[in-house]
This record gives sequence, C-alpha cells and structure tokens, in this order.
Amino acid sequence: MTQHNNQPAEATAADTAPETGATPDQTIDAAVAQLEADKTDLKDKLLRSLAEMENLRRRTEKEVADARAYAVTAFARDMLSVSDNIRRALEAIPAEQRTSEGPLKGFVDGIELTERELLKTLARHGVKEIAPAGEKFDPNMHQAMFEVPDASVPNGTVVQVVQTGFSIGERVLRPALVGVSKGGVKAAPVLDNDTPII
Repeated sequence: MTQHNNQPAEATAADTAPETGATPDQTIDAAVAQLEADKTDLKDKLLRSLAEMENLRRRTEKEVADARAYAVTAFARDMLSVSDNIRRALEAIPAEQRTSEGPLKGFVDGIELTERELLKTLARHGVKEIAPAGEKFDPNMHQAMFEVPDASVPNGTVVQVVQTGFSIGERVLRPALVGVSKGGVKAAPVLDNDTPII
C-alpha cells in the first residue's frame, strides 16, 4: 500500500486520464499549441501593460509640470489687483507734480519702485504682461471694450489699452482690456509657408 502512494505523479495522472484515443505525439502537440497560445496571450498582456505604464508615466510627468508651472495662478491673479491699484495711484498724481522736485517726488519714486519690483517678482514666477498696443486684436489674449474709428491703422488693430493683461505660461491669467480700430484698411492676412496663394 505504501508503494502505491509513492508512485510518480505522471503515472497517476496518466492512469486517471480518460481515454481519448489520441497518440502521445498528438497529446504533446496539443499541449505545445496550448502553451504557445498561452504564451502569445501573456506576451500581449505584458506589452499592453507596459504601454499603459508608459502612458501613465507621461501623463503624470505632464500633470507635475503643469502643477509646477501653474501652482501660483490663484496667488498671481490676486496680486494683479495690487498691481492695478499701484498703477492707479501713479496715474492719479498730476504729471507736473510727478516730475517736479519736492515732497511728492520721493513718494512717486517709491511707488514706481514698488510697481517695478512687483512686476519683476511676478515675471520671475512666470507671469508676463500682455501689452498689445499696436498689435492685431487676438480674442484669446485681449478683450475688446470699444471700437475707435481710425482710418490711419488697419481694421482690428489694438489702438488703446485700458487695462494691461497678464499670462502665466501658455495660459491667460487676465485678458488685456483694449480699444480696437474700426474703419481703417483691412489688415493683410498673415501667410505661413504652408498656405497656398490663390
């Protein structure tokens, strides 16, 4: 009885396998074909998993880069009102008092220095001014507040900046509020090398 329990597993499996009438070569060929199919399936799953992991890595890198670039967006947007108020304070002082020597001169110089320092600090963190005077109106970067009849400049040109805009990276933080020319010569279309001339 002890000998019967110690028989190799193959012999036991062969004895209990149902008789299918297949020769050992056919059984081996079927097993090899099944193993090849399993190998192909596993290889496909592995390649798909590797591709998914690579896509996840790229997506994560992009999200991290965006988070770094745009992390200060809310703070920068809040600081724009400070910049606007400093500019309004400077514009409220009459021009002749700004340039004349006297007690107001030091005050004006201090406000101008503060404004320059604020704009320099914003620029250091990726916030750039949008000053579009003389440029073609771009609805992605500018917000038209009014039209100015001016035949001396092409139609659709920014002729007045009411409020400077700001961008951070490729995104607009605040569009520039502008006045746009109306009635002038139509602006020539900008052609690139791929645009056919008809």
